[in-house]
Amino acid sequence: MNFLLQPAYRAASEISAELRRRGFAAYFAGGCVRDLLLDVAPKDYDVATSATPDVVLEMFPRTQAVGAHFGVVLVVTEVGGEDVMTEVATFRMDGAYSDGRRPDAVSYTTDPRQDVLRRDFTINGMLLDPVNLAATEDVASATLDFVGGQTDLLRRVVHAIGNPVERFTEDKLRMLRGVRFAARFEFDVEAATFAAMRELAPRIHEVSAERVRDELTRMLTEGHARRAFELLDATGLLAEVLPEIARMKGVDQPPEYHPEGDVWVHTLLLLEQLPAGCSATLAWAALLHDVGKPPTFERAPDRIRFNGHAEVGTRMAAEICRRLRFSVADTEQIEALVANHMRFGDVMQMRESTLKRFFRLRDFDEHLALHRIDCLSSHRDLRLYEFAKEQYESLPPEVVKPRLFVTGNDLIAAGYTPGESFQPMLAAAEDAQLEGRIHSTAEGMELIRALFPE
Repeated sequence: MNFLLQPAYRAASEISAELRRRGFAAYFAGGCVRDLLLDVAPKDYDVATSATPDVVLEMFPRTQAVGAHFGVVLVVTEVGGEDVMTEVATFRMDGAYSDGRRPDAVSYTTDPRQDVLRRDFTINGMLLDPVNLAATEDVASATLDFVGGQTDLLRRVVHAIGNPVERFTEDKLRMLRGVRFAARFEFDVEAATFAAMRELAPRIHEVSAERVRDELTRMLTEGHARRAFELLDATGLLAEVLPEIARMKGVDQPPEYHPEGDVWVHTLLLLEQLPAGCSATLAWAALLHDVGKPPTFERAPDRIRFNGHAEVGTRMAAEICRRLRFSVADTEQIEALVANHMRFGDVMQMRESTLKRFFRLRDFDEHLALHRIDCLSSHRDLRLYEFAKEQYESLPPEVVKPRLFVTGNDLIAAGYTPGESFQPMLAAAEDAQLEGRIHSTAEGMELIRALFPE
């Protein structure tokens, strides 16, 4: 029972105990209960209580009313010298969801069963009695289960609470969450819940782009990305949220380079290799690296071609990132990964200066990682990857990006007039420096005078 030592568990237990001392009901709620039943240490713990938000705010000295309108208060507790934040939510019943996101109004209740019935899935709808748990250390016997969540955990299914059409109509994002939970835990989606997803998939556009992006990013980075995207496809959600990816299906590839199959199969194989906890930018680049292939597909007389697919794909990736409200920094990195993924084909023939400039790309480790899984998902030849990795790791940063011998100030001091002509001069001097042909400013200026006498 290692979770008993977790600061988050201890904080939630202290909060629950104080609420109970004041005469209120208090339980652990939601995902932490599910995880404990699965013998997984929760990352955090939520507390559900009969105490109203104003009472919670008054009871605890350090609080934040992050969602008091919906009965949610953040309580800060010091445990072992560190601050732990715990969400404390009042038992409630939700009114209508006119915006398809949040209830227009909530009414508080003292009945924990009523609180559970408004939640999304049975596996997330269980409560845990912390007093019983502390006494018995038996999670199952300490669990209050009004919706059959324990049975569904044993059956390994994601099952909406009550009428799935009603649950998804209330909050359309629940459809993506259901897919993510099924992928993460390797569960099936219960038949009626699956049917409701297919029926309501076109309404996912009512959810904000940011919420869709975040849910998709979790799918890509939790270690079960392939399964998640297969479920997105099966439910019809993929064609709604990422139609560019859905168009990969049936797009053939030259078998000599891609014996695995079409662009969709190839992409799924890449997603399968994304480890849990990988960066969001690498994960999205794995998904989007060949997004330019469907629009550039050409069955030429000699073989299938995708002329310019990296350039087209880069523009498409930028548009997808804009649509999903990615940050500028993440967008730039995803674009760079897509734009440069084909350059590894020339890595053994690159001039030394070109190779070093290649290595200067931001987070080049991600470029290497993308190339590796791209190869493993097709021809499985890692020679180019191993060459690039060995070269990259053997060169110290000061060699890859040294202090330049020749700068614009040196050119001006030598009498050259500033302007567009400076760019090729500086590039020539830098190339020579990177290739070891010059070793000082004087040698660099001698080269410039020889190449650009006027």
